[in-house]
Amino acid sequence: MLYMKKLDNFSKCLAVLKKADFEFADGNEIYRTGIIGQFNLTFELAWKALQEVLKLHGAVEAETGSPREILQLGYKMGFLGDSAVWLSMLKKRNTSVHIYNEDEVDELLLLIRDSFIPALSVLEETLKGKISEVGEDWK
Repeated sequence: MLYMKKLDNFSKCLAVLKKADFEFADGNEIYRTGIIGQFNLTFELAWKALQEVLKLHGAVEAETGSPREILQLGYKMGFLGDSAVWLSMLKKRNTSVHIYNEDEVDELLLLIRDSFIPALSVLEETLKGKISEVGEDWK
């Protein structure tokens, strides 16, 4: 089942991101870059998993759509709680490849640690629950 594979990929990617050592990242440029890259990949898998589970719940609007449209639909259908965090995540994902200023990198790392990982974790649990609601076993 595609939605289970997408959720599984998202969960595995998020598990790696959760293991990031943000203190170590302070003094290691390549490690900092790696955390940002892992965040970008996790975000990409998150919205695609959300899209699949929305379709599983009969949301025909989820058949196609940009990440922003899928996030808005997820919020409208109660799959996402904090739309501001998710829109911030989308914006940061879109601009992270153009960050060259160390202060901006620091800011992004703090957002990943303090806002984005918790929001991604909530989505992971929500999606597992939403799959079980329709009688599917996600694992």
